Amino acid sequence: MTETTPVLEFDRLKEAVKGSAAAFRCRRRLQPAGGEGDKVFPPTFAGAVYAIEQRHVPGRNGPVTCVLLDSVQSQANRMELALQDAIDAGRIKMPLLVVDFSDHGPTGDIEADKKAGRLIDAVGKVTSLQVPHRLADAILRDSELNGVAFRLSAKGKALNQVGLANATPLFELCPTALVFGMWDSTGPKGGLGPKFERAIVSEIVGVGAEVGDLRRGVRRDPLEIRAAVKVKKSADASWAVASPTAAGKDIVAPSAVNHSSVPFPKQRDKKTDENTYDGVTLEYAEQTTTLSLIGLRRLRFPVNGAPNANTDAAARTVLAALGLAAATLAFDSGAGLRSRCLLWPDGPMQWELLDRPGATPAKFSLSGDAAVKLLNDALTSAETAKLRWAKEPILLKPSQELVKLVRLSQLEATKESGETA
Repeated sequence: MTETTPVLEFDRLKEAVKGSAAAFRCRRRLQPAGGEGDKVFPPTFAGAVYAIEQRHVPGRNGPVTCVLLDSVQSQANRMELALQDAIDAGRIKMPLLVVDFSDHGPTGDIEADKKAGRLIDAVGKVTSLQVPHRLADAILRDSELNGVAFRLSAKGKALNQVGLANATPLFELCPTALVFGMWDSTGPKGGLGPKFERAIVSEIVGVGAEVGDLRRGVRRDPLEIRAAVKVKKSADASWAVASPTAAGKDIVAPSAVNHSSVPFPKQRDKKTDENTYDGVTLEYAEQTTTLSLIGLRRLRFPVNGAPNANTDAAARTVLAALGLAAATLAFDSGAGLRSRCLLWPDGPMQWELLDRPGATPAKFSLSGDAAVKLLNDALTSAETAKLRWAKEPILLKPSQELVKLVRLSQLEATKESGETA
């Protein structure tokens, strides 16, 4: 990208949304932060395997081995968390539902908390940008607004009326559901609940992937404690050195109480009983992000039951700006996907507008600050169309049953152990 690439501004965005443009697109290459050829770690799926496939790559003869580094769903979550960070930093204000578990938080005395029925580990506040299913999530469903179950409250009931022809309640309560998609499959209508497709889709793929060697190695114990010296493990997790002649289920190796060298285990696919591998090297990674303006044009935003083309255009422009801001805030400085998978882009984000078939796409730059300004400009315009955009969060309280479910789950977690024999 050159310095002459214009910044995407509100008037140009409004024109694109109101016109016939198909989408905004951003494609860019990335390399491991450690440099070309450094190993990265893709996500593992069932059986501890990577999602490896053959893809056709422009300019290459025949299919190329590629590996999924970050899925569409994972990218969406990262964009939502970037919006949450921007809210926490005071950079943007947007509709948000917050479930506050603070009244049930721990005191620090684990045994006393167990007896008092308090949470053992703090949950704090969970927002509609953090729950898996956005406004249709069970955490919100099983919480209360002013003492009334959320889905039975006036705001919650509005979700029963939403659809493509009436997206206004979602715009007012949870606009990200219209950008990242939502299906209210656990609501009162079950599978007939309203469904909204994703308007923004992003994915990161490693191109020219070479799978790494088997995992091997060891983290040495500085005390050189040996497995031949057994210990007696008690129910309360305390232990004592066992007699050399002692036997029984409670007589275990020191590794069972976390004393010993730690080998890096070979992983095996449970279905094929084959070894799985550890990390990959790549020719490069590529991130592809598209924002569908065609999808946004399917949404209608009546105000007080009355349809209006100008209101529709204003709401769609806000949603387009929200999607662009989410992607820019999340990925402008690279992509930290997981441990040993930090990717650095070869240049700033550059958006292409797919306006007219056959025409060369116009190119625009968009920094984080410019994306925030674009969103705020779109919101200012939407206010004149009488679209409501709440700037203060709606506070919910978890139901007693939800608190109980979380507490008992935490109790079960305290019984689990990551120790290996």
